[in-house]
Amino acid sequence: MKLIDALQEEHALIDAVLGSLRTYVDALADGRADVADGARFVAFLTTFVGQFHHEREEDVLLEALVTQAELPRERGPVFAILQEHAEMEGWLRAMTPLLERGAPSAEDHARLHALAVRYTRALWRHIDAENSVLYVEGTLRLGRHGVHELPDRPMRDAEAAAREDAAALLLRYPPIEDAVLARGEGCFMCRAHGDTCDGLEAEWWNELEWDEFFER
Repeated sequence: MKLIDALQEEHALIDAVLGSLRTYVDALADGRADVADGARFVAFLTTFVGQFHHEREEDVLLEALVTQAELPRERGPVFAILQEHAEMEGWLRAMTPLLERGAPSAEDHARLHALAVRYTRALWRHIDAENSVLYVEGTLRLGRHGVHELPDRPMRDAEAAAREDAAALLLRYPPIEDAVLARGEGCFMCRAHGDTCDGLEAEWWNELEWDEFFER
């Protein structure tokens, strides 16, 4: 499915920029970062990730899963994804003024660092869950309902500009990996599992699917 292929490709860029953001925030502490680049990170995360990427996930993919594949909106993976999007947007809003003015005080930088760690860890695990569960299972279930393609749209000028700026940021601030964060595939790696979602099988599988599982 072309839309899902595009979303996965975007995940690779977003994943890298999150590591670059962590490098940038660390560099701010000792004056090695350009304060003006903070606004470029904000533009990428709000415009490319929030408006372009998340908008198409929510308004096209998730909407199709609910309206055409008859999956629940009020619980399970769809609910969890939407809730995490809203939660991460809140953390980004809190980071935005700190990034735009360069977190000038030690207190500001400590708050920015804490928010950046929380935000990047959440979005990294969110990406893993979407790539390994939502996109794979969503494609399968839409196909069962005769949906084999979903509409997409081109990037707007501001979204394309934010993506171009991201390429420069990656060169300026090489991405780091979070040595503490455990990443992986499957529902059990999703931070919503056991909280707002009991897992794909419990939330989406029907009796026939369970019967087929046990027969195997």
